[in-house]
Amino acid sequence: MSERTPTGPAAPPHHGGLADLQGRSPWSILPPLCLGFFMIMLDTTIVNIAVPRLVTDLDTSITAVGWVNSAYLLTFAVLLLVTGRLGDRFGPRPVFVVGLVVFTLTSLLCGLADSIGLLIAARALQGIGAALMTPQTMSMITRVFPPARRGAAMGIWGAVAGVATITGPVLGGLLVETVGWEYIFFINVPVGVVALWLSLRHLPTLPTHARTFDVVGVVLSVVGMFLLVFGLQEGETFDWGLVVWLMIAAGALVLGAFVWWQRRLGDDALLPLRLFTVRNFSLANAAGFAVTFAMTGIFFPFTIYLQLVLGLSPLRAALVGAGGSLLSGVVAPFAGRLSDRIPAKWVVAAGFAILVVVVAWLTLVIEPDAAVWHLVLPMTLFGIGTGLLFSPLASAATSGLDQRTAGAGAGAFNTTRQIGGVVGSAAVVAMLTSRLASAIPAAAQDAAAGLPQEARAPFFEALAGVDASQVSGGSPADLPLPAGVPDGLAEQIRAAALDAIHAGFSTAVSQTLLLTAALLVLGLGAALAMHAVRPHAPGQVQPAKDRREAVADA
Repeated sequence: MSERTPTGPAAPPHHGGLADLQGRSPWSILPPLCLGFFMIMLDTTIVNIAVPRLVTDLDTSITAVGWVNSAYLLTFAVLLLVTGRLGDRFGPRPVFVVGLVVFTLTSLLCGLADSIGLLIAARALQGIGAALMTPQTMSMITRVFPPARRGAAMGIWGAVAGVATITGPVLGGLLVETVGWEYIFFINVPVGVVALWLSLRHLPTLPTHARTFDVVGVVLSVVGMFLLVFGLQEGETFDWGLVVWLMIAAGALVLGAFVWWQRRLGDDALLPLRLFTVRNFSLANAAGFAVTFAMTGIFFPFTIYLQLVLGLSPLRAALVGAGGSLLSGVVAPFAGRLSDRIPAKWVVAAGFAILVVVVAWLTLVIEPDAAVWHLVLPMTLFGIGTGLLFSPLASAATSGLDQRTAGAGAGAFNTTRQIGGVVGSAAVVAMLTSRLASAIPAAAQDAAAGLPQEARAPFFEALAGVDASQVSGGSPADLPLPAGVPDGLAEQIRAAALDAIHAGFSTAVSQTLLLTAALLVLGLGAALAMHAVRPHAPGQVQPAKDRREAVADA
């Protein structure tokens, strides 16, 4: 049975848990939580840099290697809602520790994998560990830190995302080029061992709340999320055919049934829908979806552009955004402290506004012969924008939640963010593919105008047989030409074809970024629509009006 509170205004969120620290500072819980979150964020970025080496070493295809990321993403996304609720029922500490053990052991298994099938399976299990840990980090910070210091704690938590963003690509590039791709997974093992030791020593045992576990809700959410995420993630693989759309539709129907079931169960549900009656929680979820959509929408086409068009190595491409990522880690703690002094909505809105400017800037400077420093400048500003977003947004999402629904709220918020990345990935790939189909032919027409008449037919024939994604930023010498092309024209045709591909690709990337800009504008609107909830000073009692808006577990 669900626990009931007395009639009348909801009790203020309980910010206890300090007694469980046995006299230690609440700051002592951050090292293990941040180390675990760091590994999770690291493994969302570090693998991409190793894709070419995995294709060669495991003798497989790009499509198969794509599942190394997809398997992790799917299990991570579909289980977040469930694992958030597990933390409410069994306590954040044991769920976090189990997730940390699973993540560390499966990281070792990933590094030992000698086939693509085993690596994919290990990555799927690794996603389960990540899903178990992630909601518990936000939940424990919310339940242990009082309101006056929660923003600063969330700032440090948010800084981890910025540090992992820079560490992933750069560290991945160094490891792949020196000791091998296996070590992008082995690196998690010592970090996981240290995090486990700190967790067992410093994480408190917090009160749990016994209730009937929503098994039907678990099944509906997992099945619905899997169908929807799989359809979106693999739509391009199946050319967005009927089967893909049927799978997406089936996922939407199952999730509709999940929402109906949750409404029917009320407070015994896996996801109490009254969470979304808190205005700032609902809007923070919309903003969280937009920001992860945007990060995927920026980095996926931009990284390809850096390597394909400008010809940068993976490590040099990673360094283009390294300064911004480092700056994000510096700004995030200050943003957290700032949200302790002014309403978090203004900090979040400033972050979104900066990102809108960055994306608009990038659309103007992305060109086939762009100077790298012209790209470094907006990406540095990008770091400031993301640094302002993550911790205040997480604080805004959970500040109105009762401690007994903190795990469910954290799970819902993290699920929304993760699905934003999935939808962003699918939408951006579809948009980029569509724009390439028109931008490259248009660029080819322009390039052909500068060729001799006798070179134009073989030029278009050669270009028709080329996959733009397989053309590097270097020499055009490998471009296949039709038989019988005179040697005097061959080099000219190859150079014109490569110029056309690079020009078309640059145009397509620039146009694709407009989709990202649109989502960022929506995120900005969500931030501005939030209530300007003023932070509470130390020792200040929560006003009755705020208590009535808080989510209680009635």
